[in-house]
Amino acid sequence: MRALWIVLRKELLDAFRDRRMMLVAFVVIPLAIPLVLAGTNALGARKQAQQLEGPLELPVIGAERAPNLVAWLQSHNVKVLPAPPDADAAVRTQERDVVLRIDEKYGEDWRSGRPASVEVIFDSSRPLASGATVSRLGGLLDGYSGTVGTLRLVARGIHPAVANPLQIGTRDVATPEARFDLSQQILPYLLLLLAFIGGLQLAIDATAGERERQSLEPLLATPVARESIISAKILATAVFSLLSIAVTLIAYRLAFAIVPARGMDASFDLGPGGLAQLFLIILPIVLLGATVLTALAAFARSYREAQGYLPLLMFLPMIPSLVLMVSPVRTQLWMLAVPFLSQNQMILRVLRSERIDALDWAVSLGASFAVVGVVWWIAAKLYHREQLATSS
Repeated sequence: MRALWIVLRKELLDAFRDRRMMLVAFVVIPLAIPLVLAGTNALGARKQAQQLEGPLELPVIGAERAPNLVAWLQSHNVKVLPAPPDADAAVRTQERDVVLRIDEKYGEDWRSGRPASVEVIFDSSRPLASGATVSRLGGLLDGYSGTVGTLRLVARGIHPAVANPLQIGTRDVATPEARFDLSQQILPYLLLLLAFIGGLQLAIDATAGERERQSLEPLLATPVARESIISAKILATAVFSLLSIAVTLIAYRLAFAIVPARGMDASFDLGPGGLAQLFLIILPIVLLGATVLTALAAFARSYREAQGYLPLLMFLPMIPSLVLMVSPVRTQLWMLAVPFLSQNQMILRVLRSERIDALDWAVSLGASFAVVGVVWWIAAKLYHREQLATSS
C-alpha cells in the first residue's frame, strides 16, 4: 500500500506540473461545456420567443381569393407578403420558413358551404429552424376555421357544442426538472465522454510517454509489484479526471443559474445532493476509462499509436445516447447492468428528480465495478510483458 501511494503521488505531481494539462482540465473544459450548453439554451429560447411572439411574415399565394382570412391573419400579428415566384424553391432554400397557398376554388367552395382548401408549404427536414413558425400558422388557421364554423352553426340555430360531442382535457404530470431541452439531453453523453476519456493525456503519458522518455524501465526495475504500479497510475488518472468533472459540474450548475430562464420550459436546479449523485454515477466510468486508457497505453508500441485509439474510445459512450435519442425505452433492471447505458439512464433520472431505488444503485454500481475489475486484470497482464519497458 505504501508503494502504491508513492507512485500515485509521483504521478499526480507530474500531472499538476503540466500547465497545459491543468489549463485544459480545469479551465477550458469546465468553462466550455457549461457555456456552450447554457448559451445554446438561451439562444434557442430567444429564437423560439421571436417565432411565437414576433410578427409572422407570411407569403400568401392567392391572397385576393380569401380577403376575410387574410384580414383575420393580419389582426393576429401576421404580416402578409406577396407570393414568391416559386414557393417550393423559396422554402427549400430557406428564403421563407412557410408559404400559404389559397386554392383557386376557395371562394366558390366557401359560398356553397363546402370546406375551402388552403395549403401550407413548409420543409419538414428543418424542424428546429421553422417548426415553431409552422405550428403557429397551423394554430391560427385552426382558430379561424373554428370561429367560422361556430358562426355558421349559430346562424342556423344550432348550438356550437353539437359539433364537439367530446370535450378533451389534458393534464401534464411532468415536473419542471423533467421538461428537458436539447442541451440537457446532451449532458449525459458529455459527462460520460468526459469521464471516460478525460484523463487520456495523463494515462497515455504515464505509460507510453514514460516509456519513450525511458523513465518507465527504472520504475519497473524497483521491487514494487507491477500490480501496485498500474493501480497507482490508474488511480492518478481517475483522481485527475474526477477533479475536472467536479469543477465542470459546479460550473454547469452556475451557468444555468446565471442564464435567464425566460422562455425555457425546463429547469436545472440540482442541489448538492443531485450533484453528488451524478458524481457517484459516473465514478465507475472514470475508473473504467482510466483502466482502459492505461491498458491501451501499455499495449500500444508508441505514444502516437495510443492516441490513435481516441476515435474508437469516443464512440463507445456515444452508443447508448444515440440509441435512446432515436428510440426511447422504459428503463429495465437489466439495462442497469450494462456500462454506459446504465449511467445514461441513471443520469437522466437524477436530472428528472426521480427516485432511484437501492437495488438500482446496487446493480448499476456493482456491474460497472465488476467490468472495471476485469479490465484491470487485463491491464495488469499487459504490464507484465517484457517489452513494456522498451520503446520501439
